[in-house]
Amino acid sequence: MTIAPERTTTTAPPTEAPAGAPGPAIGRAVDRVDGLAKATGTARFSAEYPIPGLTHAVLVHAPIARGRITALDTTVAEAHPGVVLVLTHHNAPRLTPPPARMNPMDLSTMAAGSTIPFLNTDEVHVDGQPVAAVVAETLEAAQYAASLVRVEYLEVTPTGDFDAELGNSTPVRSMPVMPPTGGKRGDARAAYGRSPVQVDLAFSTPQHNHNALEPHATTAEWDGDRLTVYEGCQNIDWTQKYLAKRFGIPAGDVHVVAKFVGGAFGGKSKVWAATLIACMAAKVAQRPVRLALTREGVYRTVGGRTPTRQRVAIGASASGHMEALIHEVTSRKGRVGGEADQVVACSLDLYDAAAILAEQRIVELDLMPNTAMRAPGEAQGSFAVESAVDELAVVLGLDPVDLRLRNQPGERSPVHGTRYSHRRLAQTLERGRDLFGWADRPAPGTRDGKDLVGWGVAAAIHPSWEFIANVQLTVDATGGVTLACAFHEMGMGTATVVGQMVADCLDVPLERVTAVYGDSDLPMGPGAGGSGQTASLAASVERACRAMRKRLDSLADRVGMPDGSDPGEVLSRAGEGSLTVEVGADSGPRATWGQVRFLSKMVLDSRRWMKAATGAHFCEVRVDADTGELRVTRWTSVFDVGRVVNPKTTHSQLRGGIVMGLGLAMGEETLIDTRSARIMNPSLAEYHVPVHADVPHLDIHTLDDPDPQMPLGILGAGEVGIVGVGAAVANAVRHATGRRVTDLPLTLDRIVG
Repeated sequence: MTIAPERTTTTAPPTEAPAGAPGPAIGRAVDRVDGLAKATGTARFSAEYPIPGLTHAVLVHAPIARGRITALDTTVAEAHPGVVLVLTHHNAPRLTPPPARMNPMDLSTMAAGSTIPFLNTDEVHVDGQPVAAVVAETLEAAQYAASLVRVEYLEVTPTGDFDAELGNSTPVRSMPVMPPTGGKRGDARAAYGRSPVQVDLAFSTPQHNHNALEPHATTAEWDGDRLTVYEGCQNIDWTQKYLAKRFGIPAGDVHVVAKFVGGAFGGKSKVWAATLIACMAAKVAQRPVRLALTREGVYRTVGGRTPTRQRVAIGASASGHMEALIHEVTSRKGRVGGEADQVVACSLDLYDAAAILAEQRIVELDLMPNTAMRAPGEAQGSFAVESAVDELAVVLGLDPVDLRLRNQPGERSPVHGTRYSHRRLAQTLERGRDLFGWADRPAPGTRDGKDLVGWGVAAAIHPSWEFIANVQLTVDATGGVTLACAFHEMGMGTATVVGQMVADCLDVPLERVTAVYGDSDLPMGPGAGGSGQTASLAASVERACRAMRKRLDSLADRVGMPDGSDPGEVLSRAGEGSLTVEVGADSGPRATWGQVRFLSKMVLDSRRWMKAATGAHFCEVRVDADTGELRVTRWTSVFDVGRVVNPKTTHSQLRGGIVMGLGLAMGEETLIDTRSARIMNPSLAEYHVPVHADVPHLDIHTLDDPDPQMPLGILGAGEVGIVGVGAAVANAVRHATGRRVTDLPLTLDRIVG
């Protein structure tokens, strides 16, 4: 039995415009349409669908990082009351092996979280790898029975020491259509050697792990050979196609429901072990199975942010013009998956150095593959580059804002040579400087009682993307408008802003618009990643509304009504119940050809334009002079994210990015036992994320300046907010204490030591 997903309407109480106002809807601070459902608990997440006959699964994790299972005894667990089955590599279905690498002609291969054939092998490849799953009538029975499974291992010494393996790193090559992992302009090393002023610093950032409010959970149900999966994911299309290939069934026989997602940030963009195992268990048990990961289970089976070791060397003239910028990075991936994050990408476009060199290397370790985590690469790389730029300002005796402004590029990217479609980074710095009151910046080392007070600044940049989005637009004789697309609502307000876009593009009141989403039975939507979902939807919404208006005007002409008449009135007078148009990329049998055309368009577009969201952060910190305790006490950020469709949801996105950046700056750190390659702090008790006391009032401003080369002028706001946050805090600490801390997080021992 499959429960159909609910429909969500974009009807919302107006906040900055009177009820029934005809528009424009774009630019209004509209309340999120899913807000009431979430606040009252009626919104269903992937572990909350009431499915008859439901069973519960619990994973058994390997306590080693590398080795082989030598003995496996499930008899006691199977005898426990309520246990339906214990799934192991002895009785699990044989799946098609996961792809060894990403195939540009089939982007669903990017959904592979790992190359491990889970429960299809007796080999252990990473710490916490699931080696069994207990399925029972109740969660409590499954949890206890899982403790009764006995497993013996032949352990092999793993490779888990990142620093020890730096000498075994290999160069990373940039991939087409992906963010750059390298680039050069001129001979940066020679230019650096000739520069009269030099700054050369080494930085480190640790591994980070995902801690979304909703831990990963899957509810799986088979009806013959048709699979239904309730899954909190970021890419319904990839998930559907990936599961179909692994289980050897047509993609149309996999139904993915992702109505609400309780946060993702990149961690739910791939299919991880628990999703596959839930589907396998449901097939064997011939019962619906729910597998909800514990917080520790997320650490053990879902990838996180790669650690980095970075060198940034800047050569400059005495006047502060950059003559050389060198950014060298080593990151890591798992031996069983992962890719290099674009850590050096920001250094290619932040500043117009006469010579630039950006290089990345990578090492393989016996750890969970790294995966996307909000602004993957840019978050870490900006910490190093913006800290080094700030240190250059100190050495030169220049104001750090002025130094950044005098080194801004012109009309073209310094490395790629492509023209900027829209660049307002200088304006964000200038406006932020005024709003923050930077002219009153205190002298370095200023004290206020026992506190040292410091002010810091950092710039931010994140590329803008546009992906495939198929949409179906329907109007009916009552005046209602429905936009259907398998896009994702992960808390950022997508359903709300889609309604606003439809309302304006079709010239109807927002209250009439309904958005239906989060289901693979709907037209294929874009993935929610790369800050590209809203812009991608905007492109298709515009096309659909133009096509709909053309057909409506044709009907209006037929019945003697003027062009632009109300859609409901036109249909009613024409005797039509409804009218539907569909637009988007090729799908079905022509999906591969549609994907090729899509990739070709992206390549050509990237060669013509450099498109990115930008911003500037300004912050004040107080450091206890005796203990080194760090508090952020004031914050102002200004962003250029193109057109702001909804100030309320946009500012919320940016604010959330900054909060996540404060975690990166001051607390988050996954600790690895380098001897065993095991995570030592897989819980929120020991992995420190920001709490309310860590976050001051965040003063957020946007330029609301549309990019003419992006759909509806939208650049994207999901990820640029975190970029540069770590550097802004570190630069403020440098101003307060005189100490340049180059290792994250900025814990008191590093500040004092």
